[in-house]
Amino acid sequence: MVVPSLVFLTALLLWGLAAAAAQIRCVDAARAGARAAAREEPDGAVLRAARSAAPAGAAVSVHRGGDLVRVTVEARSLSLTLHGEAVAAVEATGEGP
Repeated sequence: MVVPSLVFLTALLLWGLAAAAAQIRCVDAARAGARAAAREEPDGAVLRAARSAAPAGAAVSVHRGGDLVRVTVEARSLSLTLHGEAVAAVEATGEGP
């Protein structure tokens, strides 16, 4: 009775660790995309930056509004929908007075 319980508990802990790792990858991917977007890189470069850090099959979206950019990453992993989002201020280009 004890051994099956320990096996179940170990499997549950491993599942939780894998889910946490995938969630962290979503947040990191959103941050990478937001940094690229804040540097005013083209949307293609922003999407590549975010997707390279995101879990496989993640959906990435970029929204620009005024001086802010918002990058959202959503992935399906381990029967969970994981979500990461980052907002960054657009950096000054150095042009102007």
